[in-house]
Amino acid sequence: MKLLKSHFALSRSQQNGIFVLVLLIIIFQAILLFDFYPPSETQSIPESQMLVYQRQLDSLKNIQAKKKDTIYPFNPNFITDFKAYQLGMSVEEIDRFLAYRSADKWVNSAVEFQKVTGISDSLLRLISASFRFPNRIQKPVSIKAGVKDSSGTSAYVTDLNSASAEDLIKVKGVGEVLSRRIVKYRQSIGGFRNHIQLNDVYGLTPEVVQNILQSFQILTRPDSEVRNINDITVSELAEIPYFNYELALKVINYRKLHEGITSFEELSKIDGFPSDKIDRIKLYLALQ
Repeated sequence: MKLLKSHFALSRSQQNGIFVLVLLIIIFQAILLFDFYPPSETQSIPESQMLVYQRQLDSLKNIQAKKKDTIYPFNPNFITDFKAYQLGMSVEEIDRFLAYRSADKWVNSAVEFQKVTGISDSLLRLISASFRFPNRIQKPVSIKAGVKDSSGTSAYVTDLNSASAEDLIKVKGVGEVLSRRIVKYRQSIGGFRNHIQLNDVYGLTPEVVQNILQSFQILTRPDSEVRNINDITVSELAEIPYFNYELALKVINYRKLHEGITSFEELSKIDGFPSDKIDRIKLYLALQ
């Protein structure tokens, strides 16, 4: 025991040296464990804005990756909120454009479309190549054509697809509410393709529809083709009036199950299919 005790016996100076060494080790450990530098100031971005950026980035990636999913030429003045969302526009950008159009205003160029919506330059470059602006949009005035009335007298009718709410309110039986409702419905379907679609406007009686057709006719139609129901995609079908994504998915699943669709009437077998709107649906779809 004496040998062991003598072996660990330390002098006063040796004890002080060990104490200083241990203290230095603790200090160095503290320096490594703790960050004494003040945190750098970073500019925080709202989460909502980050989501908008992320969705636009995802949309741009999808558009570039899916070259086979062609963006067909379309008139941006008749764009639907669903299609705008698919193209990568944010909710705020869509709302700004719909509010602009609800005031019966038109855009005449891609630059003006960006000015109204506020979309990014990168997104504009991708979708503007598919923009089509007919002459009637470049000069947003009511188009009129000479026709013969029942008495044989020459009269003028206005294009139903360019008529404003102020034009429509002059028709007997069409008040302020109905005139705005007609314009809003016309925008929601991308423009009237047939006068029968007036019957889908809530509140319009057959008599009032006939009054409208005495002064308004469809002189110009939306710039969109009739699609083949046997090769259209779910997302494209969901953009067509009278469809939503759920119904479009049912139709595509039915088509796959039966290896094609041979008649519109057989679609009546699908739960929730608007059989009473088949005549309207034929304005957008064809069997090929």
